[in-house]
Amino acid sequence: MPSLAGGGAERVFVQLANEFAAHGCRVDLILASAHGPYIDEVSQGVTVISYGKSGVLCALPKLIRYLRGQKPDVMLSGLAHANVISIFANLGAGRATRCVISARSIPSVWYRANKSLRSWTLLQLMRAAYRFADTIIVNSQAVASDLNRFLMLSKKRMRVVYNPVDIDAIEDLSLEDVNHDWCKPGAPLLLLGVGRLDVLKDFPTLIRAFSLIRSQRDCRLVILGEGPDRADLEHLIHSLGLQRDVFLAGFVKNPFAWMRCAGVVVSSSLTEGCPNAIMQALACGTPVVSTDCEGGSAEILEDGKWGKLVAVGDPAAMAGAIVKTLDETKQSDGRLRAKDFAIDRIAREYLQVILPLNNAPTRVH
Repeated sequence: MPSLAGGGAERVFVQLANEFAAHGCRVDLILASAHGPYIDEVSQGVTVISYGKSGVLCALPKLIRYLRGQKPDVMLSGLAHANVISIFANLGAGRATRCVISARSIPSVWYRANKSLRSWTLLQLMRAAYRFADTIIVNSQAVASDLNRFLMLSKKRMRVVYNPVDIDAIEDLSLEDVNHDWCKPGAPLLLLGVGRLDVLKDFPTLIRAFSLIRSQRDCRLVILGEGPDRADLEHLIHSLGLQRDVFLAGFVKNPFAWMRCAGVVVSSSLTEGCPNAIMQALACGTPVVSTDCEGGSAEILEDGKWGKLVAVGDPAAMAGAIVKTLDETKQSDGRLRAKDFAIDRIAREYLQVILPLNNAPTRVH
C-alpha cells in the first residue's frame, strides 16, 4: 500500500494483515511511507516495512530488491496505482512470487468523474499490467463486471471476496462516548454520512436531501471524512442556511460511535466498489439509506432487504427514503447481514485465493 492514510482500503488491509498473522502466516506490510492513522492498529505479529518514499512509483526499485531477496510466497496489493507498481516489481524480480492484486473500485465511473491526463495514463497502465497478475480479487460482482467490460479482463481470472467487517471491534468501539453535544441524550435526531469529501461520494445530494428534511422536522447532519471538496461543501451548506445544523467533522478514527448515535447512516455515492461505511453501519445495527449506484451497494443490501435504495443524485428521493426509514416502527436487524462479512470468514476466503493448492494455514492459538 502507499501508506495507511485514512481510507477504507487502508483499514481493510490492516485488518487483513492482522488476521493473516493470527492465522499463522508471516506477514510483511510494505508501505511506500509508514504514516496514517491506522499505523497504531497494526498488530505486533505484522512486520511493517517502510521505504520512506512519497509514493509507490518511487518505491519500485526497493520493492524489486525485496522480492528478489525475500522471495515471499505471495504478494497482495490494493489501490490501482499500487497494483500496477506491484506487478511491475514482480516482473522486474523475475516473477518468482505469486502476484495477487485487489481491485476495489469501479474504474469506468472513476474515470468519467476524474478525466485528466494522469487518470487516462493510469487507466492504460491498468489495462496493460493487470493481465500479468496471477489472480485478481474483486470486492463485489459489480467490480468484476466493470473490469470485464471496461478493461477487457476475463472474469475467469477474478475471484469475488467482499470486504471484511471486524464485528467485535466495531461493537466495542461503537459503545465509546462521542464528545459532542449532538450525540447527547435528548439531542435532535442525527443523520450521518461517512466518506472522503470528493466528487464520487456526492455529498451535495445528501446535504440537499437534509435541507428538505430539516424544513419538516428538527434534525442534524454530520459528515465524517476529509477531502478536496470541503470548501465547496461548506459553501453549499452556507447557501442553504444550514450552518447550525450540518457539521463536517473531518477524519474521525472511530466513526462507529457516531454510527451508533445516528438515526440513519446515508450513502449518497455515485459509485462504491464495496461500501465499507454501509457494512459498518449494519454491524452497528443502524438503519441505512443508500444510492443504487454503480457498484456493490445493492449487493451488500441485497437489493433493499437491509436498507433502502434510491436513485443517484436525487435529493427528493433520498429525503423521502430517510423520512420513511425514520418513521418505521420495525427495522431489519443489519447485524445479521454483517455476519456474512465477519473478518475471520473473509480472511479465510482471501487465504484460499492467495495461497494456491489449499495451503492456507489454520489459526494458531
